[in-house]
Amino acid sequence: MSGETYYSILGLSKTASLDEIQDAFAVLAGRFPENASIDSNPEYGKLLQAYEVLSDKDRRAIYDSLLVETTPPSLEATVQISRTKMAISDSAQLFYLLIEITPPTHVVRARRPLNLCLALDRSTSMQGTRLDYLKTAVSLIIDKLAPDDIISIVSYSDRAEIVVEPTHINNKNQIIAHVRNIQASGGTEIYQGLYAGVTQMRQISLDQYNNQLILLTDGHTYGDTEQCIELAQRASETKIGFSAFGIGAQWNDSFLDQLVAPSGGRSAYIEDPTQIVKYLEDRIQGLGTIHARNLHLKKAFPGNTTPQYGFKLLPFSQPIDLSGSELNLGNLEGKGSLAILLELLLQPQEHETRITIPIEITAEIPEQNNHIQKITKQIQILVTARAPETAPPEDIVKAVRMLNMYRMNEKVWQDIEAGHIGVAATRLRHLTTRLLEAGEIQLAQQANAETERLNNAGELSEEGRKRLKFGTRAMIGQTLKLEE
Repeated sequence: MSGETYYSILGLSKTASLDEIQDAFAVLAGRFPENASIDSNPEYGKLLQAYEVLSDKDRRAIYDSLLVETTPPSLEATVQISRTKMAISDSAQLFYLLIEITPPTHVVRARRPLNLCLALDRSTSMQGTRLDYLKTAVSLIIDKLAPDDIISIVSYSDRAEIVVEPTHINNKNQIIAHVRNIQASGGTEIYQGLYAGVTQMRQISLDQYNNQLILLTDGHTYGDTEQCIELAQRASETKIGFSAFGIGAQWNDSFLDQLVAPSGGRSAYIEDPTQIVKYLEDRIQGLGTIHARNLHLKKAFPGNTTPQYGFKLLPFSQPIDLSGSELNLGNLEGKGSLAILLELLLQPQEHETRITIPIEITAEIPEQNNHIQKITKQIQILVTARAPETAPPEDIVKAVRMLNMYRMNEKVWQDIEAGHIGVAATRLRHLTTRLLEAGEIQLAQQANAETERLNNAGELSEEGRKRLKFGTRAMIGQTLKLEE
């Protein structure tokens, strides 16, 4: 088929409803003379043919299937491995896979409208400057949304309130006025806000939008963490993604990581309330263009290989949950690629052998009526008595170097929780040196300050811990310079 489709003739997306098809035809047909016919006006004939096919359920289904069959692949993937040849060994050996998924250059990167919900913490701890900056940031974000976007806003403490029901961005001043009326009170129960937000979002036809709930909080939630994570899992199954931003230092970073994991979303640390608008802008900008949704990597590794760690590097750096039969990679969004780094452990090998690692990635393509595209590749490792010493690909070397600093920082916290203060302090000193070598002066200074605090007080500061965690996390993706 040519680049022109019945959908493009009507100016519609492939997810258009029957009402939208009828409305589009009525508007376009009105531009032709009343006596227009197929014979006298070929353009009218094309319009009428498109309408007749798309307005008939059975004919549209057949047409859609033909579109899928004749459409070039929407995604491409490249896989780099750190070692293609490994020596026979009686001990386990590590190796790495770097997988990059990109939309092909022929794909038109059209903006898809957002179904966006903001769940705003209004507990007592938000009172004052934090809540003021939060309301200002939300007002600025509303001003940047497109007319076809839909926004809903809930505020929560120990109960939730609907600030703005799902609405198009028509009367921005009215929406902003509702936001400014939010008042701080009560404790923090995040489930209340999440449940209210998901309920509002489900009032909209989810298939026609990029659906994202963004949580902002400054505190710990009490007694409902499992409910929150279960809700996030159910929401992801209906194409609702979660992102979560912690403001200040008194919130549970591990919980927010778990909360966004089912949908492959982003969690981040907002140290200063003045940064709220920047984080919201960055997140919404990426969500505006989603080339593929719900990417999953099948965990079909051979029995002699075991995944140890997984990190998304692009479009943002985020740990990947390795539990389950598939790894949820989230969406391919924004202007560039989606890249992940996997660390795997090869069990001891006593004889020469060839190991095949299958890579199978599935994704929903919104512009093809959520057609499921599958990408399959095979990676070979030769286990031999004489494995030559070869340098791994430079991209893998850089990413692993940064990953090791992030993991070193995480192990410091584990050592402290286990009561191994001396080990933690030694590890922090090593981290300080590594950060200096990487040119990360501010992070190195923070690590050095936390080392002194650990030696004197036996603990880390909440601010220092989060700065190091999210600072070293960000470094992982920043080192990988893939062409966008």
